[in-house]
Amino acid sequence: MGVNSDGRREVLGMDVGPSEAETFWTAFLRKLARRGLRGVKLVISDAHEGIKASVAKVMNAIWQRCRVHFMRNVLAHAGRSGRRVVSAFIATAFAQDDAEAARQQWRRIADQLRPKVPKLAALMDTAEPDVLAYMGFPAADRVKLHSTNPLERLNGEIKRRTEVVGIFPNEAAITRLVGAILLEQNDEWAVQRSRYMTLESIAPIGDDPLVSLPTLAA
Repeated sequence: MGVNSDGRREVLGMDVGPSEAETFWTAFLRKLARRGLRGVKLVISDAHEGIKASVAKVMNAIWQRCRVHFMRNVLAHAGRSGRRVVSAFIATAFAQDDAEAARQQWRRIADQLRPKVPKLAALMDTAEPDVLAYMGFPAADRVKLHSTNPLERLNGEIKRRTEVVGIFPNEAAITRLVGAILLEQNDEWAVQRSRYMTLESIAPIGDDPLVSLPTLAA
């Protein structure tokens, strides 16, 4: 799923594959590109190396590592007694006003944690550009850009409906049912009165000169 230049959510496509390997994601993203997907600015996912490599190769877009998934990985290194403190420390980086301030705070936190939890600090060092990628986008939309939560809700509905069936006879049956669910959701998004993101926040990063006009109202 994605957000189009009109600020509305949209189902971009679906596919069935054996794994989340780079070959699958590259083929899937190329299909979207052939269908006309252009101007992708940010792709948000969990930390699958396959999709990360495919995004760089096919979309030439910035990749954002889901902040929620990352925090689960971080807290696994913190130990039960240190989770609350570590979570509060890292949250101060997310609370910064701009990308540079967030990066500086991130590095301070990693250095503070390094003596006692070096593995956690090393994880922060490696993940910094991916976890903070969304900070380079308009502040009004950052809460919608830092995680895969919106997609997880859609996936939850798919899971709820497919569990009723149990075992599908073939891939075509999966495509029919899941495709119908996605079409239903796409139609619902298309008629909602309020936009998911405003035109004012999209304009500075958009490629469409009409959308970029500062006089447009939401």
